[in-house]
Amino acid sequence: MSTVSVRDLRNHGGDVLARVRLGESVTVTSDGARVAELRPLHLARVSTAELVERRRALPPVDLDAMRSDTDAILDPSL
Repeated sequence: MSTVSVRDLRNHGGDVLARVRLGESVTVTSDGARVAELRPLHLARVSTAELVERRRALPPVDLDAMRSDTDAILDPSL
């Protein structure tokens, strides 16, 4: 894990975040004392098969009801 000062984080924040985005964890220091840690978020990836299954589980859409609801909200002259 690398270390960066608050000053460097302020002056080069974009570069530090790019390193974090690539998987590096960074400790932030203030006057030499460790005050924070920046680490990448591990977001769960959803497979294509899972997305297809989720789509199949959605309720059917009543297009006439949706159009009626939309017309009730929006000005039809637009």
